[in-house]
Amino acid sequence: MRRMPLSADTAQKLAAHLKVPLEHLMHMPQHILLQKLAEMAQADAAAGAEEAKAETDGDK
Repeated sequence: MRRMPLSADTAQKLAAHLKVPLEHLMHMPQHILLQKLAEMAQADAAAGAEEAKAETDGDK
């Protein structure tokens, strides 16, 4: 099985999000990494949407 082609920045962000060492992240199976990346993206999108809503509510 090939390693997942992650950028260094993405790998560091994902390791911090999962609270695991970077070395453990690099040995995770590919299907789990993809699932965790999707979860991280959803969490980031939700946080961005909340920030945008708070900014628009604050402008009123």
